[in-house]
Amino acid sequence: MAKTVEFFFDVGSPASYLAWTQLPGLCDQAGARLVFRPMLLGGVFQATGNASPGAVPAKGRYVSLDLARFARRYDVPFRHNPHFPIMTLPFMRGAIAAQMRQPALFDAYLSAVFKAIWVDGLDLNDPALAARTLAQAGFAPELWQAWLNDPEVKAALKANTDEAVQRGVFGAPTMFVGDDMYFGQDRLDFVREALG
Repeated sequence: MAKTVEFFFDVGSPASYLAWTQLPGLCDQAGARLVFRPMLLGGVFQATGNASPGAVPAKGRYVSLDLARFARRYDVPFRHNPHFPIMTLPFMRGAIAAQMRQPALFDAYLSAVFKAIWVDGLDLNDPALAARTLAQAGFAPELWQAWLNDPEVKAALKANTDEAVQRGVFGAPTMFVGDDMYFGQDRLDFVREALG
């Protein structure tokens, strides 16, 4: 039976973006199934007492440089968003909703949001710009708005976040292969080994 990689992520995490650029190919090569587990990173931070590396200025500066190094290594576009942090609650609800309601559009949704934040550097804290960005990607603003207020969507995002915390997640991205946890996009080599 093929192994599975569970990918707990939040679109507001640049390391989640970098992992997202690599995991599909990594899983394809290993014959593994990639399972996307959208979670709310702010909720994880609140539950675990963790914080963004940007909360420590010296660490934040270093992490920004390190992420750019990995983007070059992966040969993917990356730009630190000048509007960071982005409040991701609506986008993570949108990810859950796309997964639940229109799974065929899930990849396009993630691609649009990750690109807007970590390639184009857009201020998706601006609701009008967020709606325009999603509309340009083919998502009707009224549909997205309905998704954000869907009680089942809200409950599913909370459940994913709670499960992540219960399983030991403290940041994003976090991958699981079976019960083994791997934190950070810089741990993908270990994920690859676990799939071997």
